[in-house]
Amino acid sequence: MPGKLNNNIGTIIIDDNVLASIAGASAMECYGVVGMAAKSPAGGLVELLKREHSSKGVKVYTDKDEITIELFVIVEFGTRISVVANNIIEKVKYNIENLTGMNVKKVSINVQGVRIQK
Repeated sequence: MPGKLNNNIGTIIIDDNVLASIAGASAMECYGVVGMAAKSPAGGLVELLKREHSSKGVKVYTDKDEITIELFVIVEFGTRISVVANNIIEKVKYNIENLTGMNVKKVSINVQGVRIQK
């Protein structure tokens, strides 16, 4: 269900794909994030997504003007996962709220893997 904002002039509807793109781009900007992840239907293998497909590693649930976001990420080896996750949560929440005017109720981070950067 897309996000809705009502004002005195009318209604603004923001599609979930737009919210997922904002969240994915915001997460990719964070230090320690190698990329977004998507599970393949066959065997549950995790696939590292390229930057242009980063929204596929995001699930967005909207309820009126509140958003719940679930991100699937791969982090860089040697970084503290809790710090990286907290940075992602803060950045995603800030960008979604500032760009859309909607409230972010919850941001969940699912670390799908660790990768060594060369």
